[in-house]
Amino acid sequence: MLERKLRKNRTEVTFVLPADTPPGPVSVVGDFNGWQPGTHTLRPRKDGMRAVTVELPSSSTHSFRYLAADDHWFNDDSVLDLDGPNSRLHT
Repeated sequence: MLERKLRKNRTEVTFVLPADTPPGPVSVVGDFNGWQPGTHTLRPRKDGMRAVTVELPSSSTHSFRYLAADDHWFNDDSVLDLDGPNSRLHT
């Protein structure tokens, strides 16, 4: 699930997943971080979810996926727009 907060010239996008599905560490990996695993690792929240927030330019488009333990790549089920095998995010 994605949460968005619009700011003056940027959008704060929060990537949110359940705390235990999939198990183990999960990071969001995309063109906004050079596809580098571990750059944006999801952290536990008080509401029982885990999340990480990334600041992106407003009116931009980005491709991303999640990477979990054991090299398990997956898309965000709440994002219907795809870019090949990747989820596509519009800010």
